[in-house]
Amino acid sequence: MKKFILTIALAAMAVVAMAESRTDKLLRELRNPKSEYVFVIAHRADWRNFPENSLEGIESAIRMGVDIVELDVHRTADGEIVVCHDKTIDRTTNGKGKISELTLDYIRTRNLRAGHKVVTRYKMPTLAEALDVCKGRVLINIDKGINYYDQILEMLAERNMVDQVIIKSSKSAETMKQFFSKHDKNMLYMPIINYNEKHWAKHEGLFAEYLSTDLPFVAFEMCWNGTLPNEKKVFDKVLKSGKRLWINTLWNSLCGGKKTDLEDDAAVGNEHKKYGKILSYGTSMIQTDRPAMLINYLESKGRHTLK
Repeated sequence: MKKFILTIALAAMAVVAMAESRTDKLLRELRNPKSEYVFVIAHRADWRNFPENSLEGIESAIRMGVDIVELDVHRTADGEIVVCHDKTIDRTTNGKGKISELTLDYIRTRNLRAGHKVVTRYKMPTLAEALDVCKGRVLINIDKGINYYDQILEMLAERNMVDQVIIKSSKSAETMKQFFSKHDKNMLYMPIINYNEKHWAKHEGLFAEYLSTDLPFVAFEMCWNGTLPNEKKVFDKVLKSGKRLWINTLWNSLCGGKKTDLEDDAAVGNEHKKYGKILSYGTSMIQTDRPAMLINYLESKGRHTLK
């Protein structure tokens, strides 16, 4: 009888394991304070091979093995949320105009641009379309979407994807508590902190507030440009708080300035020195413009193996 029960239990465990999606595994690592896993975030998806923030770029990033795709959103004149970095469609498409003043139908008549302003056959996606591509396959970081929080949350709830999205902002912890208090279940959240001369007068208090708040959130996105000293001491406060440290290697003004030169392009052929320095801060989430290169480096160090 005991052998039969054990067999049934093992079979049940096997079914659960088979049913576990990739995002389930990523969330388990994200919530594990002892995890050595480093999350790779693709900035605007795979924009080197496809138009930025496109469905095709998202699909390519997922196949590449990224853990999170970062997507920017804005709302159209008729209330649809589209995936686009800019407030206008001037740079990213062959059309013109502010997204807030255009309908989705009009935006759909325009085509996305790729690198060197080349017009492609691809169309700007809605957030709903992007969510459907990502479901169960990759986590999502939504930028510029905090003012559409309720609408986005409703879309996620319909798809059972609320846990799959990290939304971020530089709003106060108290403001975010008000956002969260309206709902039984909320998206994952991350504050953005700027450690530089221009913003620190405001962000020092913001940082202190988040360090002491009981508001649930997963990480600090820390941006610094080298104009203030001792950034390592600031990062250590993040690690001591038990939150993950998110660093962007997109361009120098976000990761220490030209003197430090930790941006992705500087890491080409020099990954150990540049990405190694990023990891030495205790970083466990890296937003990059070169996700394939970063993944290869992390795998060589045993820091990107999903169990």
